[in-house]
Order: sequence, then C-alpha cells, then structure tokens
Amino acid sequence: MCGIFGAVKLEGNFDDELINTFDKAVSLVSHRGPDSQGSKIFYNNLSKPYLYLGHRRLSIIDLSSEANQPMEDDGIWIVFNGEIFNYVEIKENLKKLGHKFKTDSDTEVILKTYLQYGTEGFHRFNGMWAFILFDSKNNKIIASRDRFSIKPLYYFEQDGAIFFSSELRQILLLSKKRKPNIKTLNTFLLQSVRDHDLETFYEEIYKIPAKSSMVIDLNNKSRNIIKYWNYGSSTIYTEDQAIEKFHETIENSIRLRLRSDVEIGCLLSGGLDSSLISALSNKIGVNPIRTFSVISNDKKENEEEFIDIMVKEGKLLNRKIHFDPEQAVHYIDKCLFYQEQPFSTASVVAQFMIYELIRSKDNIKVVLSGQGGDETLMGYLKYFFFYLNSLKKEKKYFQALKEIFFSLAYRTAIVQFELSSAKRYMPVLLSRQSSYLKINSDSLVKIWDANSIQERQINDIDHYSVPALTHYEDRNSMAHSIESRTPFLDHEVVNFLVHLPVHLKYKNGWSKYLLRKASHDLPNKIRWRRDKKGFTVPEAKWCKTLLKDEIEKIGQKSILEEIGVLDGKAFREYFKKFLEGSKFTNSKEVFSVLMAEKWLKTFH
Repeated sequence: MCGIFGAVKLEGNFDDELINTFDKAVSLVSHRGPDSQGSKIFYNNLSKPYLYLGHRRLSIIDLSSEANQPMEDDGIWIVFNGEIFNYVEIKENLKKLGHKFKTDSDTEVILKTYLQYGTEGFHRFNGMWAFILFDSKNNKIIASRDRFSIKPLYYFEQDGAIFFSSELRQILLLSKKRKPNIKTLNTFLLQSVRDHDLETFYEEIYKIPAKSSMVIDLNNKSRNIIKYWNYGSSTIYTEDQAIEKFHETIENSIRLRLRSDVEIGCLLSGGLDSSLISALSNKIGVNPIRTFSVISNDKKENEEEFIDIMVKEGKLLNRKIHFDPEQAVHYIDKCLFYQEQPFSTASVVAQFMIYELIRSKDNIKVVLSGQGGDETLMGYLKYFFFYLNSLKKEKKYFQALKEIFFSLAYRTAIVQFELSSAKRYMPVLLSRQSSYLKINSDSLVKIWDANSIQERQINDIDHYSVPALTHYEDRNSMAHSIESRTPFLDHEVVNFLVHLPVHLKYKNGWSKYLLRKASHDLPNKIRWRRDKKGFTVPEAKWCKTLLKDEIEKIGQKSILEEIGVLDGKAFREYFKKFLEGSKFTNSKEVFSVLMAEKWLKTFH
C-alpha cells in the first residue's frame, strides 16, 4: 500500500518550480508510505521535463530496495498503490511464457503482464489497486483502478496538463482555485450519499472509474476509458452447491489476502463477517492469528461477550482495545483532515481511533476487514424490506408472509427497523428534511430505483455503499500506515454472491442466510446472532452537548449559507426541534451539516 502522484504536460513542458511542487505533493502523503520515496522525471526532445511519476512506499511484499518505485521494465514505468494478491500464480504463468523476474514484488508482475498482454491483461489481477503506467515505447499513459473503488485515484486538468493522485490534498497543492461542488454537497446533506459517481466535493477534480483504465495517447492527445471487467452471468445452484461454492471462494480469497512479508492481523468485532474471516485465517493461514477487538465503555454497545466466545472457541490471539466514545469527539478535526471530505456518521471517527490504537500498541502493517459482507450477503436491514416488496410485486404473498412471520419470531429485521435510517429511501420524507437546504432536483439521487434485488446489490457495491465505506477505510487505515484488506470484495466472491437467488441470502427472517448455514467454523451463538451493532458513538449526545455551541453558530453565520446551500434561519429551527427531541429530526442530519461546514473551513 502506498501513495502515488503523476503529472503529464500534453503541450510544452513543466518548469523547475513546478517539479519542486510535485516533490512536495509526493511528500504530502508520507503517511501512506513511510518506508521510502522515489520519483522519475522524463524529458522531451528539448531536454525539458514533461512527465513526472512519484511514489511513497509502505513495504508489504518484497521488502528489499529492489522493489522500490518508480519501477521500470523494458521501457515501461509504473507507480503503484495496492496489492495484486494472485501475483504468484500470474508470475508462474508468465515464466512459462519466457519472462524473467528481478524481484519478488507484485509490482513487477503488473509490468510483465502489461508487456505480455497490454491493458487486456488487467482483468487477470485479483486485488486492489491504483496505478499510473508510462509506456515509453508507444508513448502512452495508463491510469488504472480496481473493480470496487478500494484504492483511490483522482485526476485534474489545468494549463494543458493532467495530474493524478492518491489523495485530494496533492492536487489541491497545484490547483489555482478551490471551488466546492455544490451538487455533490447538496446530495450529501440531503441523502448522506457520497462517492456515488466520478465527481468529488471539488469542481473539476474527478475519480478514475472503478473496473477501468484511462489510456492517454501522447502522440495524438486522445483519451479513452477502457473497462476491463464487468459482472458475469448467473449460475443456478442448489443450497448445498451454494454452500460448497461459498466455502471455496471465500477461503481462496482469504488465502490470497494472507500473502505478505510482514505480520498480518484481523479486525474482530464479534459479528458474522469479521468472525468468519478470523476463523478461516486461523485455519488456513497463520495459526494462531492475531486479532484486534474494540471494547466500548458503553455497555449497551459492548460486544465483548461475542468476542470472548470467538477467541476461546476459535483459539485466537486477541488484543482488546478499550474505546471511550466520549473521547472520540476530540478526534473529529483530525479525522476530517485525513478523510478530506465531509462524512455523515461519527462512526468514521471511531474507526479512525481504532487504527490509531492498533498502530500505537502493535507493530502491525496489514489487517483483514469484513467490509463488503453486508452488500454481498444482504446484511443490511433495508434488504429485508426490499425483498418483501419484490415478493409482493411477484405476487408471492405466502412467501412474503412467511418471511414476516419468521422475522417476528426470531426478532430480526422487523423488530430492529428504525425509520430514521430508512429516510433516504423515502422521497416524501426527504422533502421534509430539505426545508433548511436550498436544493434543486438535480441533487437528488434516486437510490431507491432498482428492478431487482440483484440490481440493488450491484448499485450498492458500485455506487451507494461500498465506495464511501472503502474511502473511509482507506483514509483511516492509511493515516496510520496500515493496509486494510477486504476478502468479501474479492471479485470472485462478489460475482458469485450477487448472482445467487435471493432466498439463499435472506431466508426465514435471517439475513446472510448462506453465510450462517455454511460457517460451521463459527460458534452457534455467533452464527445465529440477531443483532448488528458495528462501531457506535453517542452522536446525538455530542450534538446536544459538546458540539451544541458550534452547531448553533452555523445557524447564525456559515460558509454553507454564503455559497447558497443552507437556509440559516430554517436550520436554527430544525436544530431547536432536535434539541427538544422531535421525532422528525435526527442526529445524522445535524452532524452532516456540521461536518460540511467544518470541511469548508478547512479546505475551501
């Protein structure tokens, strides 16, 4: 895992002062790569610089200096952030085709793959990546990104040049203007939706699309987006066949993600996803695997009981990190600095603190996380209600009633439903919330639109859920020089699970049904848990106490109002009702306004 930067002048050349700024842009992300820094400047026929590649390295695979970047092979140069987990298998195949290797790195495998297959070889990669590749023979730049937006890659155009970066701060160092993207800001405040498209919170700064590569031909200045992967077709499975296939794909995913030349650990929350990853890592990889668990001082949210069961029965090594939610409020500004964009839930701050505690107490560079399990296995409560609606449309009334009965009997989705969490899927309720927002219809994203459950899952994976979550995870982990790996976002796992019949993912009132049925490595008390907690912080309490004065000032004078996003008077009324306990208000909406204002003050 690393930080990268690239700049190419399409006409003319860069001056020396700008080259020095490029070096600073690379140094700005030293937290992403504290182990080494490198750069390469390319010159045109007039001996003037026109292309720059920079890299900060966090050494994970092949710790030798031979694997430092930028790396070159036969006129192909690369700066690369991420991991290609199946690099061993690809390397063996390339050796059979006559390729010889100088390092044990996965970076060199990317170069050899390109030399052998061109951009058409990228679909062979199983991993998470963002890389910039310069083909000096054909005079082309290729900027490529992984399938599920796990690793960031931004681009920006100015003065006849294109700039690429791992983080926004690197481009902001060069940008002659910092203009907030009003449409993106409105969508965030209205629906808590972000990272759903190629735009960012800044105008004119964009993301390289997932599953794709941008190819720039420097000869004719043409530019194309090439999509190297898409979801495959579905296969019909019986329940027993699906269980067998699930075992095969998730175990292979974890096996690949345990490859490392440094020690690996697992985040263990006591929930289904992290428990399965920890159990299988212990079984097929390092034994005993080191796991890390956050123990909340709030007994209502404490999952220590389930963690203890998993550690004891799974024979795991475990470090408990005690987390005081009341202290987290003091980390908001620090977390926002690394996130670079506003966020709508204080749980992001909790996650930031967790990585900080892991880094400060243990020399761990890599952890496995359960991110992606809820989207691929229908773990969120919303999927139950989407499923009922789907059954109703298909006139499968008996099956719908059966799901309702079992959900009530087992006290799962129906009992756990909260209206405040479902508002963003209800246009009628959104219109009430927008009373303090000066918005137009263009800002509203129809996240409720989908023709099937499968389409809804794919929308969440590609747009409405995973991209935001992987952004949080990337920034929080890399702020502390820790690489986070996500086995549930292996493309083989994702493609298999989204195409499964819905009744194998949600059955008899149980979400993640297939995982529960297949996971005999887990204790029954964890396999058949009803509740889902995650990282929780007293967000509402903060907004009513420690953050109250700061929020009230927003209603009186704010940048949000100056740029035409917020109606200050209406927000004061909304916040007053929130303090009085009105059921038509919630802390998430208040907190989002606060984060947007803080972000504008920090980056605007």
